[in-house]
Amino acid sequence: MSSPHLLLTGERLALGIPRQETLTEYHFWENDPATILGRGKRFPRSWEVRVDEWERQQDDEDHASFEIVRLKDKQPVGMTTLHIEPRLRAAEFTIVLAPPQRGKRYAEEATRLTLDWGFHLGALSTAWLRVLEPNRAGIVAFGKAGFRFAGRLRKSGHWLGQCVDVLLMDALPEDFPGPSAMCASLGS
Repeated sequence: MSSPHLLLTGERLALGIPRQETLTEYHFWENDPATILGRGKRFPRSWEVRVDEWERQQDDEDHASFEIVRLKDKQPVGMTTLHIEPRLRAAEFTIVLAPPQRGKRYAEEATRLTLDWGFHLGALSTAWLRVLEPNRAGIVAFGKAGFRFAGRLRKSGHWLGQCVDVLLMDALPEDFPGPSAMCASLGS
């Protein structure tokens, strides 16, 4: 496996360019039952569907994905994505962590690094996400990274066979908790 190409470095994690050679791992993480539950999905996706999606995203400038890399050993531990709506300068944020890497507070740092990139280099005016109400750990991590409660879609999600609310959270550049790793790396 090649070394990751790191783009933005934080305290324990960095954002890197997603690598095709790691696609098998990404697919495994995305099909983990806890990931499917947390993302509000219902079923796993086939390998062929994942490969097709990968190929489409490579040419899509409105789809910014980052590999989350643990700095101490340069191992990939997850992915973040900004699905950009260019006319609005807005993006939907998503994150997937490798199952063994959950519970280590990586979501907070990876989210903050992704928002840092999106606001300070990507010129986004806002970022938003959907999270199922029972996902308390996700809500806390997103809040610490700068996201705020923005609304609720009542009974529009599923959690272990129950209808649950989907919470909407958003972040503006002024919500970014700082300091900015992007500004520091660019000497500004």
